[in-house]
Amino acid sequence: MTNSQLTPGVAAGRLGAEDYARNFADIAPRFAPHEARVAADRCYFCHDAPCITACPTSIDIPLFIRQIATGTPEAAARTIFSQNILGGMCARVCPTETLCEGACVRETAEGKPVEIGRLQRYATDTLMEAPSHPFARAAATGKRVAVVGAGPAGLAAAHRLAMKGHDVTIYDARPKAGGLNEYGIASYKAAGGFAQAEVDWLMQIGGIVVEHGKALGRDLTLEGLRAGFDAVFLGMGLAGVNALRAEGEDKDGVANAVDFIAELRQASDLSRLPIGRDVVVIGGGMTAVDAAVQSRLLGAENVTIVYRRGKARMGASEHEQDHATQSGVRIIHNAAPVAVHGNGAVREIEFAYTQDTPEGLKLTSETFRLRADQVFKAIGQTLKGAPDGLAIEGGKIAVTGPGRTSLPGVWAGGDCAAGGEDLTVTAVAEGRDAAEDIHAALVGTGG
Repeated sequence: MTNSQLTPGVAAGRLGAEDYARNFADIAPRFAPHEARVAADRCYFCHDAPCITACPTSIDIPLFIRQIATGTPEAAARTIFSQNILGGMCARVCPTETLCEGACVRETAEGKPVEIGRLQRYATDTLMEAPSHPFARAAATGKRVAVVGAGPAGLAAAHRLAMKGHDVTIYDARPKAGGLNEYGIASYKAAGGFAQAEVDWLMQIGGIVVEHGKALGRDLTLEGLRAGFDAVFLGMGLAGVNALRAEGEDKDGVANAVDFIAELRQASDLSRLPIGRDVVVIGGGMTAVDAAVQSRLLGAENVTIVYRRGKARMGASEHEQDHATQSGVRIIHNAAPVAVHGNGAVREIEFAYTQDTPEGLKLTSETFRLRADQVFKAIGQTLKGAPDGLAIEGGKIAVTGPGRTSLPGVWAGGDCAAGGEDLTVTAVAEGRDAAEDIHAALVGTGG
């Protein structure tokens, strides 16, 4: 594991086998057919449906729900996949409470929206279990496109390009495709190896080759890719992790939350994964919540999330914050780390209360300490090793329109690109739209 493996108080096997199985079981099991029909019947099938506008991939939600209501979930899935080829994962991980379900008229009227996410899962799971892929490739164009990164943006771009008849090679630094879907989300949201099953299903379109262990800047150059392919799409995500900028953060027991989640996701035996008794997670987004909740599920006795701003400013939705507190996680707002204490290994972490002023966030003189034998940093990631020649905006690759970068023949999307939100569904939309623009450019219809 990380260097926290050497820290006193951090140990594996805190729970029994049945506890691990129960704690990491599917958090929202798939609807049975009758349940799906009942849930679908609650939809008003609005003409100007606000749920469609709220969906970053613009899925025709009333249409696919009507298709479920009439007993044709396979048709519903095709409606979904035509807009979002990773609709199965998005049904599991999208913050639907702030997107489609948050915009549902039943949510406004009754406080209980149509269960769009679970209905989407029911439809997509049904079609993905069918023997054939629902999409076929167009006639070969003879054009070759390189995609850097096998995360949601890269996979969405690759599938759409392959469907258009182009040959696609995906380069990814990790041993498995999927990006954050495989390495970066809570295990209970995508139980049963779903992330890899979805990649395998997507690859049935044909025309896509994945080369693992290939990182841009280490094994590949953008110049070489531009010379060897007709177009390049960059979707490599964010590999850097922000520092705490607190004294002592290099002590044993302080680790990146993304590394912890990745190791958990790849663990074949959760009983062998060490966890502390007193865990502190610093950050306010989904990574912080996923790390904190899973620490509790692994057997940590006391887990605290500390966020430097107020509750309303947290990146994690209110639903996810509530899930954390219901799982036994304490959340402290308006506090920032100033020092990590301990003799070689973390024993306490010191925080100062903060004030959000018109001039920015300021530390007050009032401090407190939390006992900790394990600290996870979840304070955001950064673009690492951007190729020379690309314009950068806000620390990410600058893009215009559907992912066009400052270099001809190079597009970008997902977390590595400026703009948008750090969501799987947004990355899919950006990869899809960039692929359409690449196709138009390659066949001579682009601007």
